[in-house]
Amino acid sequence: MKKIRTILALCAIGFVLAFSAGAVVAQNDPIAQRKALMKAIGDTGRAPAAMLKGEQPFDLAAVQTALKAMQAAGKASLALYPDNSKSGGDTVALPKIWENKADFNAKLAKLESDATSGLSKITDEASFKASYPDILRGCGDCHRDYRGRR
Repeated sequence: MKKIRTILALCAIGFVLAFSAGAVVAQNDPIAQRKALMKAIGDTGRAPAAMLKGEQPFDLAAVQTALKAMQAAGKASLALYPDNSKSGGDTVALPKIWENKADFNAKLAKLESDATSGLSKITDEASFKASYPDILRGCGDCHRDYRGRR
């Protein structure tokens, strides 16, 4: 029993150290940070997308989770496109971001604003179907203008 506890404690310490090292690397890598934020939007957005298509029943909590991910990404992303992150890290960010930074930043601010508004507006399935597509259009506009293909 004592051996099992020791092994579990060592595994837990190893996991914490590995996770901490990964977090430190990501903190110093704006490309990794913005990819993680966009991945969170994609992951949390799958359920609402299925709801819009009628493939999944409406779930307000899932919609709110997706909106909170968009809100966080809109807020945090403003700092994640410094001049030294134009290339590398398998980025798909287009050079147009840095050529038209004011428009790009405005689109990020709109993402945050739309998500914040959605959190208060979307209270049921009807308000979700009325509001969520407009929020997604904002995402699409930014991706169309500033995101390259893989």
